[in-house]
Amino acid sequence: MSDQERARATWAAGDFPEVARTTIPSVGPALVAAAGIRTGDRVLDVGAGSGATSIPAALAGGDVVASDLTPELLAAGRSAAVAAGVALEWVEADAQALPFDDGAFDVVLSSFGAMFAPDHARVASELVRVARPGATIAMANWRPGGWVAEMFGTQASFLPAPPAGFQPPILWGDEAHVRELFGDRVASLSFTPAVQVLDAFAGPRELVEFYKLNFGPTIMAFRALAGEPERAAELDAALLAFAERTNRAAPGDAGGARYELEYVLVVGTRS
Repeated sequence: MSDQERARATWAAGDFPEVARTTIPSVGPALVAAAGIRTGDRVLDVGAGSGATSIPAALAGGDVVASDLTPELLAAGRSAAVAAGVALEWVEADAQALPFDDGAFDVVLSSFGAMFAPDHARVASELVRVARPGATIAMANWRPGGWVAEMFGTQASFLPAPPAGFQPPILWGDEAHVRELFGDRVASLSFTPAVQVLDAFAGPRELVEFYKLNFGPTIMAFRALAGEPERAAELDAALLAFAERTNRAAPGDAGGARYELEYVLVVGTRS
């Protein structure tokens, strides 16, 4: 199975649109605001998923193209855009080889999307290439050491080691790494820490079950252990221990759960 096929299978598993609605509802609007999208801006959202950022960008007045590798997510995005009363263009595309002309966009966005493509340097080059000189490039990326990074690490510890040369997606939340990727092609690069509060679950067990049912990477981790029931039970226990340890609900909140998902808003100008 190729990297593209593996990525499509992962993000098509479960119900990522529900994950986005439940866990990151404020990130898309926050990224759109940080990018300063104005009426008439030609906007590209890379790794758009089901439109959590693309649709707010269109509501802000942008002329939006939403691109993603996974057809199932694009189909969900089309339906969500209709429900929101906005028109977008939806294009199946790999963030490492975008099918758009040089300098075609006034704003290039990605929220937790492009960061998951394996070749970071190619992705950075493509984000720059399709942006016109003076365009805004804006990303929301998970932070190293944050909640999501630790959850991914918990799952990864039960899976085979990645191939040599593998670059973890979470590196896109590291300022030094991103500055090196963009170099002098992107100016005025800013990094603003942000937090998405997740308090939609009654307790840690409910959170774990939600991810096991709906989140593609978690689903695929358990599928990989389908022939090893003891290891699968160990992964379940490790995720529950993680959810219990990182629960920030105030003492006395019987059964409550509150999580802080740390990310960074990266905003720069195409040189």
